[in-house]
Amino acid sequence: MAEMGSKGVTAGKIASNVQKKLTRAQEKVLQKLGKADETKDEQFEQCVQNFNKQLTEGTRLQKDLRTYLASVKAMHEASKKLNECLQEVYEPDWPGRDEASKIAENNDLLWMDYHQKLVDQALLTMDTYLGQFPDIKSRIAKRGRKLVDYDSARHHYESLQTAKKKDEAKIAKAEEELIKAQKVFEEMNVDLQEELPSLWNSRVGFYVNTFQSIAGLEENFHKEMSKLNQNLNDVLISLEKQHGSNTFTVKAQPRKKTKLFSRLRRKKNSDNAPAKGNKSPSPPPDGSPAATPEIRVNHEPEPAGAATPGAALPKSPSQSSLPAVVVETFSATVNGTVESGSGAGRLDLPPGFMFKVQAQHDYTATDTDELQLKAGDVVLVIPFQNPEEQDEGWLMGVKESDWNQHKELEKCRGVFPENFTERVQ
Repeated sequence: MAEMGSKGVTAGKIASNVQKKLTRAQEKVLQKLGKADETKDEQFEQCVQNFNKQLTEGTRLQKDLRTYLASVKAMHEASKKLNECLQEVYEPDWPGRDEASKIAENNDLLWMDYHQKLVDQALLTMDTYLGQFPDIKSRIAKRGRKLVDYDSARHHYESLQTAKKKDEAKIAKAEEELIKAQKVFEEMNVDLQEELPSLWNSRVGFYVNTFQSIAGLEENFHKEMSKLNQNLNDVLISLEKQHGSNTFTVKAQPRKKTKLFSRLRRKKNSDNAPAKGNKSPSPPPDGSPAATPEIRVNHEPEPAGAATPGAALPKSPSQSSLPAVVVETFSATVNGTVESGSGAGRLDLPPGFMFKVQAQHDYTATDTDELQLKAGDVVLVIPFQNPEEQDEGWLMGVKESDWNQHKELEKCRGVFPENFTERVQ
């Protein structure tokens, strides 16, 4: 009998829930069709929008924080392997072996401590913060359902009151259901009206606390890591002093192409060499570089009407067979400026200037077309007239000191290995 009673109660509850869902569905349809009014609370709706935004932002922060922690873990593993490699190659008779081993051990501990503190002070706090959202989200949804129940009960009570044939018993029962539905809704509504604004305002303090914790932990970590790196550097310096004769030397990439200036000189000699059987070379054809007169530009103003002495002006370079870079230089010089590939138009820089580099190591030139560099020399980089002449890992340029003194590219320019320098501008 008890079992039958239990089943009956369960079946009755299920039927009641099904009836509630049907009633809510009908009420929503009527509201959407405009046949039934809907209770609105704009202030609460704004609170719900803020809640959803806060949940989205918190979820993203949690995801990015987990990614950050995974990166810290990966860096820890990479650092550990690198230190293990150093210990393997560090031979027993080298000075500082024990110190290097101790530094590697402290490095490992420092990474572990950093990761654990991030978990304790940031990730767990983040999880606690987000842990309150599911319950509130569920209560917001339930409050929405209770609002529909309240509207449905209200509309049912109003329809019975306005009916032509009134049934007082039904009206009394409908009124009782309305009061009950209203009470349930208002209890949930009041609680959420208090909690949601409070939760929304708490985000500021949470963000401040979270990012301050991360920033402080990272700052302390890098301070301690900096000390370990300095200690390791001191150990390696002592090793270098003992084995100074075996210091590693930076080398330039080999040049595979024919030396630039040597090739130009050979070409020039070939062009100027007389043909067999001729006593003197034939005059160069009109329009060739040899036939083009020297270009001189006077930047100082001349008196009005004054005639230009000497030969007539040459043809515009754009109409001759000069290389494109010469044409650009000619046009820029005539206009009083030097236009570079990077947009710098100043007369104190060589034509085509791109950027500056500074030598980090000494470089001894091995050919006449190469620049001799000392650590600290600043070089003004310019393009190759023919890009095909550029070897991989080599740049064309002129030392800034030489350019300021001579202002002549032909005397000062040369190629140099890029890996011996560092870009400074």
